[in-house]
Amino acid sequence: MIKIGIIGGAGYTAGELLRLLVHHPQAEIVFVNSTSNAGNKLYAVHSGLIGETELEFTNELPLDAIDALFICSAHGDSRKFLDANTIPSKVKIIDLSTDFRDESNGFVYGLPELNKQRILQANKIANPGCFATVIELALLPLAANGLLTNEVHINAITGSTGAGVKPSSTSHFSWRNNNISVYKAFEHQHLKEITQSITQLQPSFGKAINFIPVRGNFARGIFASVYTDCSLSLEEAKALYKNYYKDAAFTFVTDTNPDLKEVVNTNKCIVYLEKHGDKLLILSCGDNLLKGASGQAVQNMNLLFGLDEKMGLNLKNIAF
Repeated sequence: MIKIGIIGGAGYTAGELLRLLVHHPQAEIVFVNSTSNAGNKLYAVHSGLIGETELEFTNELPLDAIDALFICSAHGDSRKFLDANTIPSKVKIIDLSTDFRDESNGFVYGLPELNKQRILQANKIANPGCFATVIELALLPLAANGLLTNEVHINAITGSTGAGVKPSSTSHFSWRNNNISVYKAFEHQHLKEITQSITQLQPSFGKAINFIPVRGNFARGIFASVYTDCSLSLEEAKALYKNYYKDAAFTFVTDTNPDLKEVVNTNKCIVYLEKHGDKLLILSCGDNLLKGASGQAVQNMNLLFGLDEKMGLNLKNIAF
């Protein structure tokens, strides 16, 4: 059994992580650290865990008792935590913040469809961002074949859970319901890791990635519409994508225009292609809390410990 510790256990990503790990056949949760909730049952915060576990939050850090540490802290706090605490060398770290996605401090960027072999040998994983995951999976096959020759245009809409558990003026129900809005146009923080991943496969790529993020009036999921110039026919493009993802555990190329509900509550990303003149349109969708966060973190844990990549992640989509 993999003995697990979790830092920052109160947010949405931590809640999804706990939901997955409580039922994972090779995982044992040793502690969930949350100073503000110490002594409370996990289900006092994550009510969906009622009847699943009697574990309590703790303010202690028994790091010597674990094999894997998931860090679900706010962006910027993961680096502070690791600076302030000595982690035993045997403990593998999976960080869900933005802090190490530049692969600093020995971290490997944890997108299995890009870095699977490196993940298998790693000790520290920087879990990708939610927008970044869906967008990168739309573009990796082109980059891997040197086919990104012009600017890339992206419009992607995300659910309200992407804004975190604490309500704000742009995430509470009265504002978000029956509403959409654009934010951080052309300068979203995930652009840095998207560019990093694309240039890893195609170092010559130097064109703009024009990204318009949209706040959606639904709880979870990301639907990205991506287009760029491409000389391939539709049949050639489909063959290219299906070949790139032929061994991927959770990324699938479909011939049917997808709906977001096909991936919500799963660790899947579904990719669909259309050709319009000289433009290739790529639709890519995934669950921002699973493939875009906690599900991918568990996928990375499975790889780190030599388990079946899909273990604990056979989830049913919420179609109705």
